Amino acid sequence: MTTKPIGPALESKKMKLKSFLLRYYPPGIMLEYEKSGELKTKSIDLLDLGPSTDVSALVEEIHQAEPLITASRAEQVKLLIQRLQEKLGQHSNHTFYLFKVLKAHILPLTNVALNKSGSCFITGSYDRTCKLWDTASGEELNTLEGHRNVVYAIAFNNPYGDKIATGSFDKTCKLWSVETGQCYHTFRGHRAEIVCLSFNPQSTLVATGSMDTTAKLWDIQNGEEVFTLTGHSAEIISLSFNTSGDRIITGSFDHTVIVWDADTGRKVHTLIGHCAEISSALFNWDCSLILTGSMDKTCMLWDATNGKCMATLTGHEDEILDSCFDYTGKLIATASADGTARIFSAATRKCIAKLEGHEGDISKISFNPQGNRLLTGSSDKTARIWDAQTGQCLQVLEGHTDEIFSCAFNYTGNIVITGSKDNTCRIWR
Repeated sequence: MTTKPIGPALESKKMKLKSFLLRYYPPGIMLEYEKSGELKTKSIDLLDLGPSTDVSALVEEIHQAEPLITASRAEQVKLLIQRLQEKLGQHSNHTFYLFKVLKAHILPLTNVALNKSGSCFITGSYDRTCKLWDTASGEELNTLEGHRNVVYAIAFNNPYGDKIATGSFDKTCKLWSVETGQCYHTFRGHRAEIVCLSFNPQSTLVATGSMDTTAKLWDIQNGEEVFTLTGHSAEIISLSFNTSGDRIITGSFDHTVIVWDADTGRKVHTLIGHCAEISSALFNWDCSLILTGSMDKTCMLWDATNGKCMATLTGHEDEILDSCFDYTGKLIATASADGTARIFSAATRKCIAKLEGHEGDISKISFNPQGNRLLTGSSDKTARIWDAQTGQCLQVLEGHTDEIFSCAFNYTGNIVITGSKDNTCRIWR
């Protein structure tokens, strides 16, 4: 009897590949496999995939590193990567037209959020409700009623999109069914207004941030509080999970950002360096970097593993109101009260482009999924679409009669929603 070498061959015997799923943004392949009778998934991230990538060499590299990709699967993987490559090559040069104006609420809007596909979106309001809308028809699908004060923070549990969380000035967070509008749970425990919230990527937890200086993690299944994250000395106004869901960051008016272990509720790092309130804090896709924006007119880039500051991005003449990474984490965009936005390279930390044209604060900025366009929303009543390479303004989305405080792309980048203090939402497509 011949003995076979123990290694990848044995490993792949224990694991059986069931199917491939393509992920377009950011590019990657999801593997569904069976291990000891249990169905599991893992992803192969292809963040550097571009039109000129040598696909055969890449497939060989994946085959060497990933036991599930056996030689017999190589051709199939090659075809999948070529499909991804084609999709990335079709850079969205979409021109947006106004599709619908929705008079959403009687009282002012607070926030707007899309589900992953962009098929529906939600609005929060001072009228104490959250409304669910159909993007294609502009029809109201549901009104989520029950809060006793302003509904301020709202989110879908993307990518699933079957649940909505609402955070209110009534100090509670509620979890709702998208399909029926039924309230599953009311999370009680904060001592002041809830101003930010987020689902973890696995959609098992909701995190809430409050003016009471704490954040709390809640179990979606049983409605119980899992942890209270205590450590800030002022309001928490920004909060987000990393892609894998094992870390959460909170940004506070105490000028610091804290990284927490989502599994234990323990503090991992405190990011100290800004000298004014934090306006945004988020991870890049591969969880290696953290970007923070502050009222001190700078953004800082931190190493997520050790909590050390790697760079300070300067140049703005007024407060940073929003900042973001593109999906692959190669580019950073910053939006400021000075009326300009800037694009930086995450690798060199140099400013690549300056986005000039708005006549007021820019409070929101985001990349489209393809990473070649930027969307900004401003107090000058317009939203703008920019070329992410050159910084050139490609389109001005006009029509709102008051400040735009919320704007977003859907997952494929062909729909934009804008929310304004004029109490309307506009759908552009």
